[in-house]
Amino acid sequence: MAVPKRRVSKARRDKRRSSVWKLATPNLVKCSNCGEYTQSHKVCANCGYYKGKEVISKEA
Repeated sequence: MAVPKRRVSKARRDKRRSSVWKLATPNLVKCSNCGEYTQSHKVCANCGYYKGKEVISKEA
């Protein structure tokens, strides 16, 4: 029967059990102006609009 040679420390045990290292995907929404997918609550990188108002002037 397999028996552990050394005691597993609390830190090592807790690191193994934790799920903190799993990254969540960013929440993407469509821009109301151009339809490009952007992160929510951020200025659109494509057109520079946020909540229907131009925040950053982008030259086409």
